[in-house]
Amino acid sequence: MITRFLNLQVFVCVCIFLAMGCGLAPESREAANNEPAVADKPLERFGLLWEAFDVDSGVVASGQSLSHILSPAGMTAGEITLLAQATHSEYDVRNMRSGKSWWIAYDRDSSSSAAHFIYQRNAREYARFSLQKPYQVTLESLPADTLIRRTKGTIENSLYVDLDRLGAPTTLALAMANVYAWTVDFSRLQKGDEFDVMYERTYINGEPMGMPRVIACNFQHRGKELPAFRFDQGEGFDYFDEAGQSLRKAFLKAPVEFSRISSRYNLKRFHPILQKTKAHYGTDYAAPKGTPIISVGDGVVSKSSYTKGNGKYVKIRHNNTYETQYLHMSRRAVSAGERVTQGQVIGYVGSTGLATGPHVCFRFWKNGKQVDHLREEFPPSTPIMYNQMEAFQTTIQELNAAIGSLKVEAK
Repeated sequence: MITRFLNLQVFVCVCIFLAMGCGLAPESREAANNEPAVADKPLERFGLLWEAFDVDSGVVASGQSLSHILSPAGMTAGEITLLAQATHSEYDVRNMRSGKSWWIAYDRDSSSSAAHFIYQRNAREYARFSLQKPYQVTLESLPADTLIRRTKGTIENSLYVDLDRLGAPTTLALAMANVYAWTVDFSRLQKGDEFDVMYERTYINGEPMGMPRVIACNFQHRGKELPAFRFDQGEGFDYFDEAGQSLRKAFLKAPVEFSRISSRYNLKRFHPILQKTKAHYGTDYAAPKGTPIISVGDGVVSKSSYTKGNGKYVKIRHNNTYETQYLHMSRRAVSAGERVTQGQVIGYVGSTGLATGPHVCFRFWKNGKQVDHLREEFPPSTPIMYNQMEAFQTTIQELNAAIGSLKVEAK
């Protein structure tokens, strides 16, 4: 309890610090003299005092080896061979790939000899070779910075477009959709819906890495306030409302992210191909061909097949009460008898069978009867446990104070 409280106190301080205008100073990939100055503190990069060296840099070209890069730096073929042999057990230089960045740091003395070679293995990891005897290599990771930001806005077009208009990363739309996947059908957002979200994102050398992560959010959808707070009660982070009820419910609201409903459950629908009135027992989500279709809940695939009407389809039994079916796929990704988890891709949008365009017809069974899933109410998942409620309420208070202290992101 004490540790969590201290962490939250630090978290609030960070938020206030950022709200005062302090932020990450992105590092350039150019030479050291182009780096932003930090008063009274030498710049360190790749574990070296970067300003103490003259630096050359480049990108590994196709077909280029270590000798192609280090020979112009003054190393002989024999020295490069000894370097590769001495460091082979830690890092095999033959694993260097084209398109990856490299740097050579030269001593600032009369010899101007090459002292270090740095190869960036991926966005986070690098290998630093000592080019002077004894030859050695050090495998390290770049330090990561986490920035906390706040975005607030009103839906005018779509969440993607509106986030971009506000200067926020558009990938935040996916992060928010994941939080509210059990509560809000993002294909049915209305103009005028509002959101106020505090999120964090990891940066390495000033470049964003991975998805933004929602910390707290209030989404106002169709006039209803939908708060969400991130909290870990011992089973990993999850999202809860102010009363401690989990936002994670038994089923997702839709099987396709950011699609639109082209036809609803309708017992008197006029079929566009058959040209007659025929009950439509599903909800059609229009989306581009190839869009992933996900299972709305855990379960076992009872059918993965094809019929003239349904096209390629998958049916999943979730428990003794509920089943779901996904029609008109261009391709199926699961087989009968396979166990699937909520959010798992089970196929891809298509227009096989009786379909006028690419979409997924989503059907929902309850006790053997097809029902309109948009009218169903599902119980929440594990709520905040009694012995965690006090800590959770403290978290809410501190998150509300933190979000209030942050300036709203603006373009």
